[in-house]
Amino acid sequence: MPGKSAKGGRLLEDALTALARGLTESGAPWMVIGGVAIIARGVRRFTTDIDAAVRGDATNPAELLKIFSKHAIVPRIPDALTFAEANLVLLLRHKGTGVDLDVSFAWSSFEQDALAASTLTQFGRVRAPMCTAEDLIVFKSIAGRPKDVEDAEALLILYPDINHARVRTRVAELSALADAPEMLKALDELLASLELPA
Repeated sequence: MPGKSAKGGRLLEDALTALARGLTESGAPWMVIGGVAIIARGVRRFTTDIDAAVRGDATNPAELLKIFSKHAIVPRIPDALTFAEANLVLLLRHKGTGVDLDVSFAWSSFEQDALAASTLTQFGRVRAPMCTAEDLIVFKSIAGRPKDVEDAEALLILYPDINHARVRTRVAELSALADAPEMLKALDELLASLELPA
């Protein structure tokens, strides 16, 4: 379910509509990631915010903030531009609904491939580009929090025919770049627990 109630679902849909309009106006490739994309891919779970990724070499934080302001989307922290430049994510809020929005800047080859592979998918009454199930598993494996592992497990169960070898290769590459071998170890343990090929 998108929210605790029909009202909660409508708030997310309204915020996603505004976000989609702003990102589409920017002209940069973008997609929804995180909880909303997980729900759109068929997993029943709860979320209260929206995460999106936009191609980093096709826009910049200052330009996006100007566009978002026309769609009632504003920074939710002081000096959001400085934070975005250091952390590659804009922390925003949709004024009409109070929904928090995180817009990250995609620079890695994996993220840009994921953007290219995203597909238009329905979330309630909103249609938007969503990250594929396969790439969501990679994102979730890299994030590595307990909820992320749960999401990855749910997607692996829902999509048994995904390319496990490709997922593992991507996670191996990203875990090596981050010098975090535990990311790959956790994925291998998850695949083994589900009796899926690595």
